[in-house]
Amino acid sequence: MATVAESGRPHPVARERNFFFWIALAIAATTVAGFSFQFAMGRSSLASPWWVHLHGVTFMGWMAIWVFQNYLVWSGRVNLHRRVGPIAAVYVAWMIAIGISATMLAAANHRIPPFFEPSAFMVMDWTYVLVFAGLTWSAVRLRAKSDWHRRLMLSGAIVVMAPGLARLLPLPLLGGWIYWGVWAGLAVYFAIAMAWDIATRRSIHPAYFWGLGAITLGVALIRPIASSPPLLALTARLTG
Repeated sequence: MATVAESGRPHPVARERNFFFWIALAIAATTVAGFSFQFAMGRSSLASPWWVHLHGVTFMGWMAIWVFQNYLVWSGRVNLHRRVGPIAAVYVAWMIAIGISATMLAAANHRIPPFFEPSAFMVMDWTYVLVFAGLTWSAVRLRAKSDWHRRLMLSGAIVVMAPGLARLLPLPLLGGWIYWGVWAGLAVYFAIAMAWDIATRRSIHPAYFWGLGAITLGVALIRPIASSPPLLALTARLTG
């Protein structure tokens, strides 16, 4: 029987490492493209408040860490990857604090885009950052199971990509479907990952169902939570 090397195909482990590294680069590129597009169109500028820049640097910092972690695995430096892991896990807590507070500051300073309802915008942002954190910390907890770890980390990265991806979409034209429009964009990346699993494993890993299921549930709950009396009261208090 011919071995993998004899057949000229990369080893299955190498193929998987290649996939996760290249999709990490694609997700990072999409995120950068979204923010760069808004900057080029004049909708974003360096004159934004300091907390806007802090939020951007914080979340782009995570994307850089995640791509670097995938690079370490891709290049075979797994021991360094494991040493960086705890730092990344703690960094997620910082992202939650910055994400929630920046959204509240956006409401208080009337910086929410006009095609969003303020209360729904806040719930949407909080939903994405909390789902991202839940998936990422679950991946850390399951780090001994590399198949789960990689796919949950990828799921979290797809979710946290939402703000960058959304800036590439014609959101004002989506009307009442705006939240599901962003979801559909994220679902494309889940579909790519699932298709890879089908091609290489002959089945979809359950981690992706958890990832896509979590963000789907979160999006479905945006409007109900946003229209609840506590959220409406908080929005009124913040927006004055």
